[in-house]
Amino acid sequence: MTSGSDFLIGPTSDREAWLTGIRSVGVLSSQGVESNAFRGSVRGSCLWGITTLETTFASLSVCRFERMHRDPRLECSDYYNAVFQIFGRSTLIQKDRVMTLAVGDIGFVDVARPVSLISCDPSCRWLSLSLPRRALVSHVGREPHGGMHCHGATPASRRLFRLVSDALGEGDTSAGAADAFMRLAVYDLIGALFADSDLPSGTSHTDKLFTRICRIATNHFSNPELSLRDVAGEAGISLRYLQKLFTARGTTYSRFIQSLRLDHAAQLLNRQNLLDSGQPLTEIAYACGFRDYAHFSRTFHLRFGCTPSAASEGRLSAPG
Repeated sequence: MTSGSDFLIGPTSDREAWLTGIRSVGVLSSQGVESNAFRGSVRGSCLWGITTLETTFASLSVCRFERMHRDPRLECSDYYNAVFQIFGRSTLIQKDRVMTLAVGDIGFVDVARPVSLISCDPSCRWLSLSLPRRALVSHVGREPHGGMHCHGATPASRRLFRLVSDALGEGDTSAGAADAFMRLAVYDLIGALFADSDLPSGTSHTDKLFTRICRIATNHFSNPELSLRDVAGEAGISLRYLQKLFTARGTTYSRFIQSLRLDHAAQLLNRQNLLDSGQPLTEIAYACGFRDYAHFSRTFHLRFGCTPSAASEGRLSAPG
């Protein structure tokens, strides 16, 4: 864990000093923490280039943290927060969703929206990772939704929780180039847990069939020879019926497969920027299923508003 703390408060019995540390990271409202027999700590640091905040408290009463409707105007609102429940239990509320976090659970918060975190026990400990919106969206290829949580029993949740908690126990180290790899691992796990799939989830026979078709295309989009006829054949339906399924949903197979390829290209270019690798842009285009670099560059610019070269230098806009 690399050093980069902007503040360090704790442990302390000074309630006001603790509240000052909480407010310094954009939590503008806190209630219920009594001065009587209070103990707490706030520690800000940097984990693989990701800003982190460890918060603990013990009091005779429960505590409530809030960001109200007026608060997301702050500059720090261009982030997501992954909230790890390290000790105790708490309730997370965002977008009318009420979620209970037990030890090992992870909550996911859109900082641009109002949110409440309420302790269910008089003693709690949380770790929060601040994930830049643009970097995360560019990496996972879609917009995650705040107001979600994942139980610690799921495999991806266990891996992420252990990855972070083990790093906390290592103390401050200088990981150097390994930081970028670890940061991408965190982004990958966050994407697996909280980035909704673009594939439809209907329950009718045609919806299930269309979902299967989309998965076939998703599994093979990097093959530049993949054709509509190939997908229809693997799905066991006629070419005409496959076209109708896409038309009924306001799109075409060509648009769908191109979107998959461009999203994957954006992820590879973002990864190249973070890792400072020198993979030629033509190789990235071909790895995503494009046979012609000029066509790839043109469609990429239309989709993201910048060239692949600019994207590889960290100037990629969030996918839209």
